[in-house]
Amino acid sequence: MLGWALTFLVVALIAAVLGFGGIAGTAIEIAKIIFFVAIILFLVSAVFGFMRRGRAP
Repeated sequence: MLGWALTFLVVALIAAVLGFGGIAGTAIEIAKIIFFVAIILFLVSAVFGFMRRGRAP
């Protein structure tokens, strides 16, 4: 998921350099959304991992 965020960030930077402001802005917003979703999913996964570790098999 972070790979997708990085891809959209690169697309936004290239679009900004070439002067496509609308496309660059949209790509940056998509990259931010994907990045924050990835962080939230990581935190949820970490919490559940810690909760499972405490239980006996």
